[in-house]
Amino acid sequence: MRPALLAFLPCAILGVVAALEGVADARDPQGVTGPQAVSNAEDLLRRARQARDAGRWVEAEAAYELALEAADAAWTTDAERAEIAAELGLCELALAMYRDAADHLAQSLRHRDALGGGLARRAEEGLKKAESRVVTFYLGVSPPDAEVSVDGKALGRPAPTYELFLEPGHHTVRARLDGHTEVVSTFEGQAGKESSLTLKLPRAPERGEAGAAGVGPVRAAEPVGPAARATARAALPLTELRIGGAALATAALAAGTVFLLRADVVHDNLAERDVVFRRQRGWTSSTCWWPNAPEACAEIRDDVAERALFATLGKVALATGAVFGMATAASFLAEGWILDEAPARGGVRVAPSATGTQAGLVLQGVW
Repeated sequence: MRPALLAFLPCAILGVVAALEGVADARDPQGVTGPQAVSNAEDLLRRARQARDAGRWVEAEAAYELALEAADAAWTTDAERAEIAAELGLCELALAMYRDAADHLAQSLRHRDALGGGLARRAEEGLKKAESRVVTFYLGVSPPDAEVSVDGKALGRPAPTYELFLEPGHHTVRARLDGHTEVVSTFEGQAGKESSLTLKLPRAPERGEAGAAGVGPVRAAEPVGPAARATARAALPLTELRIGGAALATAALAAGTVFLLRADVVHDNLAERDVVFRRQRGWTSSTCWWPNAPEACAEIRDDVAERALFATLGKVALATGAVFGMATAASFLAEGWILDEAPARGGVRVAPSATGTQAGLVLQGVW
């Protein structure tokens, strides 16, 4: 009896584990990764499309939402996730879930080039319709690493600017950061209208000053005008612009170095040829300017023109790389001035560097 029981226990344990894994696979797309997650996403997409084509919007919306979660777990491409987000947003729009629809349609249109032309147009039209029913809220925060919540819901990863879609009505925004005074602000949002707000967290006073003044949360808000709103939108891809600027600076500096090296090679060839012609043929520096100049002078003139061309291209490329490099480096300071904060001391900074024979990037920071 005991040997049979001992043999049965491992089988029972394996059966329980398999059953739990099955439940996780069916109900939690994040519970699996790899090929199985890809299979789950494809199956959910197939079910979602069937429900959408049949007009079963509730079923389609639920399936698309699960498919988007499964796609994140399966490490799919931006194009695939953008397509799912667009279809999910259109389903939510059909169900009058305007805020969720605006979120997902805006998410998909961040990768508009990855969407097909027809789907991209439908997503743009759907986003306009959803925005007419919700509040488009632009929020700026200084310092940018403050924790922000709207109506008690945290916004997640800190950022200097946010673009949010909210239901019309009264909303409360709260920002907090260690070493700073908490800031709370309220506003009324109207459907189809844009609202904007900037929260600046002042540094917390010293203990003695705080005890004497009885400092609590600060209720302060600064409205943001059209120009500031445009700056907030432009600040969203700042990291990508810096990476692109560093890449362009490096490419331009490398190209300039190659052009100058080529000009130097041509110059050396001309010098060697000059020495040979002077010794063997008795040429002088004015020989190629004679009316009846030798035929070899035509080749020499071509080399001189080539040397001048590569030298000019090299100088222009180096100047262009320097401009991109300085603009990239200045963006770190500009961000600090715009946000009334000193540039962050931590992290990694990238700066292009070039000498007469080398070009590259200099990385500075703390690891």
